[in-house]
Amino acid sequence: MELRHLRYFVAVAEAQHFTRAAKTLGMEQPPLSQQVQALEREIGTPLFKRLPRGVSLTDAGRAFLEDAQRILRDADQAIERARRVARGEQGRIRVGMINSAPFHALIPQVIREFRKRYPNVALTLDEGTTPSLANLVSNETIDLAFVRPLLETDRSLFMESLIDEEMLVALPSGHPLCARTQVPLLALSIEPFVLFPRAVGAGLHEEIIAACRSAGFSPRVVQETSQVTSIVNLVAAGLGVSIVPASMQQANIEGVTYRPIRKPAPKARLSLLYRRDDADSPHLQNLLELTRQLVRANKRA
Repeated sequence: MELRHLRYFVAVAEAQHFTRAAKTLGMEQPPLSQQVQALEREIGTPLFKRLPRGVSLTDAGRAFLEDAQRILRDADQAIERARRVARGEQGRIRVGMINSAPFHALIPQVIREFRKRYPNVALTLDEGTTPSLANLVSNETIDLAFVRPLLETDRSLFMESLIDEEMLVALPSGHPLCARTQVPLLALSIEPFVLFPRAVGAGLHEEIIAACRSAGFSPRVVQETSQVTSIVNLVAAGLGVSIVPASMQQANIEGVTYRPIRKPAPKARLSLLYRRDDADSPHLQNLLELTRQLVRANKRA
């Protein structure tokens, strides 16, 4: 028994006539009659009473009609679900982000708009450091991640650059350098630094260190912490100064003053990391394209 047999039977049952049903199905009447007769032989009982002008269902036919209609509905729904998943309109996507990402306007905008456009796609979020997120993408625990640069990338992964964010000097409020509208990096040469460890974000760490060395000094790091919000809190507590992405101003932590860095200044690149083998995934493609659209829109604004 195939689904087409059920469709033939339902068409005849609803039309109560073989000729009208055949016309609806776009086929000739004799083959339709033969298919229904074959179905009745397979079931082992008549499903229709043949009348001079049409047909009517037997008791077995009425019972079979209910189940046949349900099966066909389920089949149609299964087909439609498969098509929605193929279009990336249903299913799930697992997204990772560095802990500073939510403070950048782009990331909440992407998540909010994705959920609006694809309400039937379950989106889960995980936070972590860039190296830990790269591992999660690599072992397929998550599908993609918003990260800072990696010095080395697994060949199975692809990193797509999104934006280069300005970096600012974070100073304890009341620090003499707060009086400046811009701070040259060399002015920080005698200051204690609070930074994240190189192992947490090697690419951005190297960017900061290289910028300081180009300015003529190596930063004196007195405290390390993996959370950018913790760095800013430690600056507020007076433990030192730091260089952080401009979006950290959104954290609204009291006791910290931010100042632009006099050029040349380091940049904090934000990228998307995903598996090369998943590049054709409809869910991934939908999120990638949405992110690119929003990046372009933000640049024009």
